[in-house]
Amino acid sequence: MTTFVDGPVRVTVPATSANLGPGFDSLGLALSLRDELQAEVVPHGLAVEVQGAGADGVPRDESHLVVRAMRAAFELMGEQPPGLRLSCRNMIPHARGLGSSSAAIVGGVVLARALVAGGQLLASDEALFDLAADLEGHPDNVAPAFYGGFVISGREDGRWYAVRAGVDPRITAVVFVPPTGVETRVARGLLPATVPHADAAANSGRAALLVAALTGHPEHLLPATRDWLHQDQREPAMPETLSLVRRLRADGVPAVVSGAGPTVLAFGSTDTSVLTARRPDGWQCHDLAIEPAGAVLLT
Repeated sequence: MTTFVDGPVRVTVPATSANLGPGFDSLGLALSLRDELQAEVVPHGLAVEVQGAGADGVPRDESHLVVRAMRAAFELMGEQPPGLRLSCRNMIPHARGLGSSSAAIVGGVVLARALVAGGQLLASDEALFDLAADLEGHPDNVAPAFYGGFVISGREDGRWYAVRAGVDPRITAVVFVPPTGVETRVARGLLPATVPHADAAANSGRAALLVAALTGHPEHLLPATRDWLHQDQREPAMPETLSLVRRLRADGVPAVVSGAGPTVLAFGSTDTSVLTARRPDGWQCHDLAIEPAGAVLLT
């Protein structure tokens, strides 16, 4: 019989940026902006409290994404608790391409495991990552949210994989967040079913170059972040985003659409003041570090 721990447990999960230009559905990076979640097993019922980003729009019942992820993890470990109390303090903007849904899923599965006595024996890191990627449907945001840093991920022989790679310490990131979001399903709906062979070949070469650039050759980041497969195709849903990307790139700044957008991520060096000055009116700007840690339990 499953035994649940006494008292609350807390976890923080980083924002993430996926695709990074040519690494569509395969490359992801953790960023130093974190949601904090706390959960506790109670005798009965479900109580959900949300503060911060998205607080006005998310449900407070079983359909809440963190709750759904927790339920799936409890199922994996063999038993549901009698009741739950969940508190979320959200710093990651919603529907902006910074991995808010992956942070919710990863936070939920890690919270659930921490609430079960001996949870590490019942659900390994690999099992939790697999579950989180199944729930999200693709691993490029889930992997850095779970493991931290720069991660190459995908699916092979029916299983998800995630491989971490180092990040050159000279690289920083600035994200430009517009005031309105775009749902991922809308952005994905603009992508064509097929692409020309030449575009696919060009993208694969730049994705390989991007791995080299991020891990030790940042002088190649501008050509390495060139994309042919998804960014221009999404312009109808986020014209201001693509306009900013093009302006930055024309000035030699390695800028990309973050995830499904509409946030713009620009790679910089240790001095990012020149980049932050490029913030469009009405947008938010965050000067971030590459976050080496993924989901972290707080004691």
